[in-house]
Amino acid sequence: MPIYEYACDACGHEFEALVLRNKEPQTCEKCGAEKLKKLLSLPSVKSDTTRGLAMRAAKKRDQRQGRERTEEQRLYELNHDD
Repeated sequence: MPIYEYACDACGHEFEALVLRNKEPQTCEKCGAEKLKKLLSLPSVKSDTTRGLAMRAAKKRDQRQGRERTEEQRLYELNHDD
């Protein structure tokens, strides 16, 4: 059961789909368009450089999520009288 990558010609949305018994997805999961393009999947390469890039991206993502959680908590406390 391979996983393939697809791109929608209408909206440009890219997604992965598990293909069971050659039943490829018929529509885009975002906009519902029927014109899909199968993409070439490249193998992932792991090295010290790619690991460092992944760690920096993860730290940046975690910092952003932390700021968002702090802001949500602050807004919640401002709008709820306990």
